[in-house]
Amino acid sequence: MLVGAAEDEVRQSTLTEAKAKMDLLQLAGFDTVRVTSIWDPSETQPSGTEVATIRNVAEAAKLDGIQTFVSVYNFGSRTTPLSDTDQGNFASYAAGLARQIADVRNFIVGNEPNLNRFWLPQFNPDGSDAAAPAYLSVLARTYQALKQVDPTTRVFGGAISPRGIDRPGTGRDTHSPTVFIQDLGTAYRASGLTGPVMDALAIHPYPENSTIAPSFAHPNTTPIGIADYTKLEGLLSQAFDGTAQPGSTLPILYAEYGVETQIPTAKASLYSGTEPATIKPVPEDTQATYYQQALALSFCQPNVMGLFIFHAFDEPALDRFQSGLYYADGTPKPSLATFKEAARDVRGGVIAHCVGLELTPKATVSYPRVAAIAAGTAAVKVTCDIDCTVYARLEKLPRHSTTLVARGKALAGERTQVAFRRARLAPGRYRFTVSLRAPVNPGPPLAVASKNATLR
Repeated sequence: MLVGAAEDEVRQSTLTEAKAKMDLLQLAGFDTVRVTSIWDPSETQPSGTEVATIRNVAEAAKLDGIQTFVSVYNFGSRTTPLSDTDQGNFASYAAGLARQIADVRNFIVGNEPNLNRFWLPQFNPDGSDAAAPAYLSVLARTYQALKQVDPTTRVFGGAISPRGIDRPGTGRDTHSPTVFIQDLGTAYRASGLTGPVMDALAIHPYPENSTIAPSFAHPNTTPIGIADYTKLEGLLSQAFDGTAQPGSTLPILYAEYGVETQIPTAKASLYSGTEPATIKPVPEDTQATYYQQALALSFCQPNVMGLFIFHAFDEPALDRFQSGLYYADGTPKPSLATFKEAARDVRGGVIAHCVGLELTPKATVSYPRVAAIAAGTAAVKVTCDIDCTVYARLEKLPRHSTTLVARGKALAGERTQVAFRRARLAPGRYRFTVSLRAPVNPGPPLAVASKNATLR
């Protein structure tokens, strides 16, 4: 599962500056970064400056082993791509980024099209949904344009807000994710489209305020949070199953999630303005707990492919987001250490025990010479993609009887030596066998063996 930061601070004019910011993301435990690229109706292609900036991000990320996502959307509802020309320009712009930046192959199309902040109109004069069909149209065109550049590009649709009121004429016309997904499916079925329009769904499962834990669910109302996975999967099934667009099997990306923290007195001078009363920021240790819980819940949800924190760095304006793991001056919050450990546990496959999840490690294994047993220097070297327990044996052939045993543990991605004790061996034929198993969500073990060797 991806552990990402939705963070535009890495958008820098030089590779050196982008790398400095990216290093801090890596230090916090992130393996993915999502940046934005804002489209204007006058643009059919990204500017040279925009391409250079995104390329700096992608190159800096690659140096740090971080994957890059780009979210392409219009700045606000006044630039909603509704006309055929605007939708074509939007799709061309996204494809231009993909064509010119080979290291970016993950694109999120649009941003919260169920809100009037980013998309108008939300409703037709008769009260029916205007936003979902119009968004579907631009999503389909952008999907095709990106796939023509490279069929392996992953296109993420939705980027849906977690809440909305589903009533026209209120002055803040919005759709809830529950209604918007259903309407998106209805629009797809009526469109005549014969292929998919997205490879995954992006959604922003923010809580109503920062005091609410990610485990809080909305089974009888229309918002969608992290704990509403079953409801979300059901909505996707109802919307798309039986069409060319996958629904119940569609990967899900939690593309923005954030818990805002209170600002300590020592850091107060870094911030300005007034915190909205609706946000209810929490202490840093609560943020750490909620981020750890959010990762654990997401890890156990079968179709969820990642969780992105919005942001890594606090914004200095208090009416914006203070949900980062770094204060506005770039110094780490106390919550960073807990988050980094949780991110590591995600990659290790041990952040939570998940009912029905069975993991089998993938690994590279190297074996010692049999003669090294007598010298006391024999060790199996293992690198697993997730945390794994190691059970190594020296077998005597042809009966495969166990001569020596060595046990150990290896953390994800770390080369680990599991040593055999020193022993005197009788001449004959031998081989090493290794069994690797996931410690928390075990599936069938990975069993490998060395070539046979003769000790004379």
